[in-house]
Amino acid sequence: MSVSPAGSASVSTATATATVTATAPTQADLLDFVRRTAADAELIASLPLDPEGRTWVRLEGPAGSEAWLIGWPPGSGTGWHDHADSVGAFLTAAGELRENSLAARLPTDGWKTLELSEDVDRERRLPAGKGRSFGHHHVHEVLNDSPDRHAISVHAYYPPLPRIRRYSRSGAVLRLEQVERPEDWQ
Repeated sequence: MSVSPAGSASVSTATATATVTATAPTQADLLDFVRRTAADAELIASLPLDPEGRTWVRLEGPAGSEAWLIGWPPGSGTGWHDHADSVGAFLTAAGELRENSLAARLPTDGWKTLELSEDVDRERRLPAGKGRSFGHHHVHEVLNDSPDRHAISVHAYYPPLPRIRRYSRSGAVLRLEQVERPEDWQ
């Protein structure tokens, strides 16, 4: 992949220096949490679903992690994004989701446009009961391709999301469009 310099100053990430009293959850811990949570039929059924847009409820994740229960109307998706310095896991509780991801480690900051190499695209179908974990800076999009059925999923991230970077994609070109911080979505 080739990198074009950023048109503006790069966003820096502060390193946490606070003492952590509990052990940080691993990707496996987060995947176990989303599996157990998705198996709670009463919780899954309690999520209000909107035919026009995604709905979500914040959950208490393990060991200080951030967790969400998300409803996906037919044809909805996230667009290309990453979770910056957080690791995470998600699992489909109802319906089916598709994840498109990049099998390449991208530079974390200091770029605006990348030309992706061939063969970096991955697609994963996640029917109810299936999920995955992912590491830092995992770039993906999640979609509900169904024309008539909602999907519901459970997501967990650690540390709690410090930022989300949103991208646009045209063929092999990935462009950083926006950096969101927690105050933008809470």
